[in-house]
Amino acid sequence: MNETEKRIYALRETINRHRRLYHELDSPEISDYEYDLLFRELTDLENKNPEYITPDSPTRQAGYTPAAKFSKVTHEVYMGSLNDVFSFEELESFILKTDEDAGTTIEFSVEEKIDGLSVSIIYENGVLISAATRGDGYVGEDVTDNIRTIKSLPKRISYEGLLEIRGETYMPLSSFEALNAERAENGEQLFANPRNAAAGSLRQLDARITAERNLDVIVFNIQRCEKQFSRHSEGLEFLNYLGFDVVNHTVTSNPEKIKEFVNNIGESRGQLGYLIDGAVVKADLLSDRIRLGETANTPRWAVAYKFPPEEKETVLRHIDVNVGRTGVLTPYAMFDPVHLAGTTVSKATLHNADNISGKDIRIGDTIIVRKAGEIIPEILGVNLSKRPENAIPYKIPENCPSCGSPVTREEGEAAIRCLNPACPAQLHRNLVHFVSTNAMNIVGLGEKLLLKLINEKLVANCADIYKLKASELSELDRMGEKSAANIIQSIENSKTRGLDKLIYALGIREVGEKAAKSLAVQLRDIEKIFESDEDNLTATQDIGEVTAHNVIEYFKKPETRVIIDELKSFGVLTVLEDTESELPDMFSGMTFVLTGTLSSLTRNEAEAIIENCGGKTSSSVSKKTDYLLAGTDPGSKYTKAQSLGIKVIDEAEFKRMIESKQD
Repeated sequence: MNETEKRIYALRETINRHRRLYHELDSPEISDYEYDLLFRELTDLENKNPEYITPDSPTRQAGYTPAAKFSKVTHEVYMGSLNDVFSFEELESFILKTDEDAGTTIEFSVEEKIDGLSVSIIYENGVLISAATRGDGYVGEDVTDNIRTIKSLPKRISYEGLLEIRGETYMPLSSFEALNAERAENGEQLFANPRNAAAGSLRQLDARITAERNLDVIVFNIQRCEKQFSRHSEGLEFLNYLGFDVVNHTVTSNPEKIKEFVNNIGESRGQLGYLIDGAVVKADLLSDRIRLGETANTPRWAVAYKFPPEEKETVLRHIDVNVGRTGVLTPYAMFDPVHLAGTTVSKATLHNADNISGKDIRIGDTIIVRKAGEIIPEILGVNLSKRPENAIPYKIPENCPSCGSPVTREEGEAAIRCLNPACPAQLHRNLVHFVSTNAMNIVGLGEKLLLKLINEKLVANCADIYKLKASELSELDRMGEKSAANIIQSIENSKTRGLDKLIYALGIREVGEKAAKSLAVQLRDIEKIFESDEDNLTATQDIGEVTAHNVIEYFKKPETRVIIDELKSFGVLTVLEDTESELPDMFSGMTFVLTGTLSSLTRNEAEAIIENCGGKTSSSVSKKTDYLLAGTDPGSKYTKAQSLGIKVIDEAEFKRMIESKQD
């Protein structure tokens, strides 16, 4: 094997690895720009050495293999990708070549290239009936239920024919920042950029998680439509009329104007509410597209102009440390303000001690900063030629900056933690989590009030919340008697939230809502968790080895015993309610999907009954679904269940099933 062939195979292996990290795991290790350069190198080598081209080369594929966890959807219209260009010289060559090949001057639509997850959405008789990811271009993943959670996307339109559109699902930058801030607070891995956050959010099996992520979609093409258009731009105007958010675009045949519009799009980065990574230049007349044709994977009538990431140098002035809810110490850099991608930034996370030592980052260094994914400031490295003589290596503090307790690093972890449960920084964040809507749902106890209560020495742990008196609250600044009384009533109401909500509220590492519910259903009494070993816990659905270890570590702490005993003494429910525990394991191994509006039960109540009876709930209908519990206005899930021959039941039949087993 010669050197060229070795390089081609090495590039294919590298690219396929990064494709999987990007598309399937939503966890990229390199920037889009770095990936594009690798792909360009492979394309050039294959073009010069066609004897080495193979059908499985990344250059002969689009997108990614759909995940097995989703139902598959075959696209009626192939969802391909575009060739990339990286300079105005390459863009001008493309324009000249298309004019030459078409034998006429081509008019182009110049559009923003939204950096998100490409989706196909189908409407029939004015109703949204299905949605799918691009996948490999031929087969995608069914994300109909998830796409319905996007508030700005019309669910009904004033067009009665068949309409299939293509758009880009994205996460608004404000939502992305809030999500990553929450994940940092909880000691969870941050999303690399808004695109991967959007992909990870849309490709959830539980549509409720997608709904919480506040996604949006911008439409940029008509895939199929019974209404005929002569121009692409006419189709965009029609979509705008129907109420869709349509991509910003302009039409021109002037190469200088095209470059000007591309420049304008580039300069708008950082000023938009969403992420863009380039501009798309495509023939506007559909007849020109037919005349120019397509290659095996890409059209000859369009290219994507990719923007390079913007990098700048600045001076690192200080390194500070934030303490998260789980005690993780996260260092962050404070540097001289620098303008990047439309905004001024002066700080960036340094992630952990390994990252600092690996890049040899020192206070006083001239650092190279860029915005990863155009939004997260990151430090690429150091300009060593500008390093001052007195710069010394930085070390993470050996004591917690919040409470002064020694910090520790567990084997195999990059994170350094403060293990003091009374640490003020952790206490505040833990209490915020404890009272949150999905936990104990104590209305009125916001972040600022909780901080006041900590400072006034009124609360030192979550159990102390139940000691609060209305008279104590009303004495605080800006707190009236009525507000104080409402908070006390909400505290009282929280006592019956249920065992699963309490377990989740305790803020145990890796224990989310699903794991908390599984522990509650399987063990039924918080005392059983104190007695459990790792084998016992890992036998529980949704509990892996890491989670089991964290649960055991949490419940063997002496202070946990004290807190649970106090919660019990205040009347907080720490066992599964009798009515729930009496339910038989009648739905063991069965999967239910709920749809429509239920009248006598809330959806959460119905799901709780199913799970307490040993069953599971899912957000999407598939061949593995056993029952569809349908209320009024059931939507597309009902149609799909019928097509798959799945048993559909209403509330009355659902109640009869339960009652017949209880007799």
